[in-house]
Amino acid sequence: MNLSRQQTFSRRSFLKTSALASGGMLISFNLFTACKSDVKPPIDISQLNFNDFNAFIKISNEGKVTIFSPNPEIGQGVKTSMPMLIAEELDVPWDDVYVKQGELDTENYTRQVAGGSQSIRSSWEPLRQTGATAKQMLVNAAAAKWGVSASDCKASQGIITNANGEKLGYGDVVKEAALLEVPEDVKLKESKDFTVIGKGKSNVDIDEIITGKPLFGLDYKEEGMVYASVLRPPAFGQVLESFDDTDARHVSGVVDVIKFGDKIAVLAINTWTAMKGKKALKAKWKQDSKAESTEFHNAELLKILNGNKFDTRRKDGDVKKAFAEADKVLERIYESPFLPHNCMEPMNFFAHVTEEKINLVGPIQTPKWTADRVAKLLEREVSEVSLKMTRMGGGFGRRLYGDFALEAAEVSNLAKKPVKVVFSREDDMCAGTYRPATKYKIAASIKDGKLTGYYLKEAAINGNMYGLIPNFFPAAALENYQVDTANYKSNITTGAWRAPYTNFLASAEQSFFDELAEVLEVDRVQLHLDLLENVKNNPEPNIEYSPERLQGVIKMVVDKSNWGKTEAGVYQGFSVYYCHNTHVAEIADIVMEKGNPIVKKVTCAVDCGIVVNPLGAINQIKGGVIDGIGHALYSELAFKDGAPQSNNFNSYQLIRMGQTPQVDVHFIENNIAPTGLGEPTLPPVGAAVANAIYKATGKRLTKQPYINNLDLEKVVG
Repeated sequence: MNLSRQQTFSRRSFLKTSALASGGMLISFNLFTACKSDVKPPIDISQLNFNDFNAFIKISNEGKVTIFSPNPEIGQGVKTSMPMLIAEELDVPWDDVYVKQGELDTENYTRQVAGGSQSIRSSWEPLRQTGATAKQMLVNAAAAKWGVSASDCKASQGIITNANGEKLGYGDVVKEAALLEVPEDVKLKESKDFTVIGKGKSNVDIDEIITGKPLFGLDYKEEGMVYASVLRPPAFGQVLESFDDTDARHVSGVVDVIKFGDKIAVLAINTWTAMKGKKALKAKWKQDSKAESTEFHNAELLKILNGNKFDTRRKDGDVKKAFAEADKVLERIYESPFLPHNCMEPMNFFAHVTEEKINLVGPIQTPKWTADRVAKLLEREVSEVSLKMTRMGGGFGRRLYGDFALEAAEVSNLAKKPVKVVFSREDDMCAGTYRPATKYKIAASIKDGKLTGYYLKEAAINGNMYGLIPNFFPAAALENYQVDTANYKSNITTGAWRAPYTNFLASAEQSFFDELAEVLEVDRVQLHLDLLENVKNNPEPNIEYSPERLQGVIKMVVDKSNWGKTEAGVYQGFSVYYCHNTHVAEIADIVMEKGNPIVKKVTCAVDCGIVVNPLGAINQIKGGVIDGIGHALYSELAFKDGAPQSNNFNSYQLIRMGQTPQVDVHFIENNIAPTGLGEPTLPPVGAAVANAIYKATGKRLTKQPYINNLDLEKVVG
């Protein structure tokens, strides 16, 4: 084929072909023919003028729709999936939808929180009702304009039609519709009729993210704003005695130095200068409470486990009797360290406190609680607080607490300036609110080759598992079952960390069940299936999980993972868990290289009900699995005399790109309302990896991080 040197490629080029004497084909493009005066550039939806419809929806005259996403976006995808719920029932093409982050609005929005993997679950019907109600109002307005019955009209893909074939776009009737009475009873679609839900949609912010557009808290700026870097006590248990800010004030660009509580804020024209000024501060600290170390925590938690002062969270039957009558008792202690959250975007927040208003802007998982606390701190009415949410570069529970927002508000109030507090990575790792160090003692009684009792004891720093967890599997699977908890009150601040408590409890329990199956000389998968059959045969209303759905994910993961049929040198570990209303089973494939376990693949079966956005769901599942592997294998934060012993990634190990495995995701298909996905796939993977390592090495791992303890564990069995 011969090509003309003057060829010009264009989407709308006019194509000509002619036969050549040589038998070839000449292809030429006439650029001038291709130019059409009526070709219009694509519409930038975000620049249209939109008419208010309700707190969630605006519609332009062109029929394009802005949908406000009310909940904080921390990477879990709700800024995409929540508007999908509205768009589905509103019946508009997804390409005609522009999504904006909603502000804190307690009158129109409910549960503006990112936590517990509950955003979609709690919004499933309310947001669909919002879309369906708006569609009905648009149909009613069109019917009124035509003078026909609304029952003779229907809406689809942003167009309303009547029995006569007449058509109106949503934009043609939006102003009239917004004035109509809100219908109270609207019909929602059946799942078979979904056109948006269940179809993979790209993250609505993806273009801005990859091109560096301002989205995140760190991007936010206002005229006249100064940056604050805060010096905090270097160790837990210490308070400020005195300080000298002379050198800090001499740093070029430093605007002010302000003491508040036991902290000192250096204000400057940019973050670099503020941090440089902070380093120039000279501060003296004094001990106010005990300087705790990791060795002390380990001793205290073991003392608790071996003591008898516990709160009983669930008690079925008589475990003491079962243990007294047992032929054999298997007992193990499982241990996990403190962990920081290590969000990619360090903590930051903007505040501008004036006599009239308190303006807050930044990445926060709990906007309402934060606004309330700021108002209380500054002794102002909460109605004076305005809070805008930015996208967050990770949260994992750290941004639930908002201490950084309170710092910004307090410093702005004292400085009488708009202030943005920015943490360094060292601030982020050392300022507290960690996953608490926790230990579990798990024991099981065996009589006549049968499992007769199960006793779980938890010892944790500062707090204990929340109330639903004792009702997770294996609750109701055994006649004799007990869960007890106790804690040590520490001055080291702790809080929720992705999948609180279950993030390690699942590893402990599922590692224990793997060993228990070996002691019982039964198949580890069949042991779970049989115990779940017990639950089905003896229905128990006070459990949180579904035995049928847990069995479903177990069978699926076994089928999809080639369980027990891998090639030589590949070792598999099984784990199954329920949390955050979702049922998950995982099988890890590992190989050993130079004595180190390498996770090659994780097969994951998930029952989360209807999958709203498969593309986002798969990302969440893979992220949870990889996060769980990394922290189980590599991560820990130790303390000495109250001070964290790691303050950056040169001394704190996270999983590296080259260590991430292939993650195969499989969904159970059903029509059950959707449940959480941000957290449920993390808890079971630690045990899947530990159980695979046992297959490869004969070593039972009971202490995280596993890599640090791989050579220290005794062979069991």
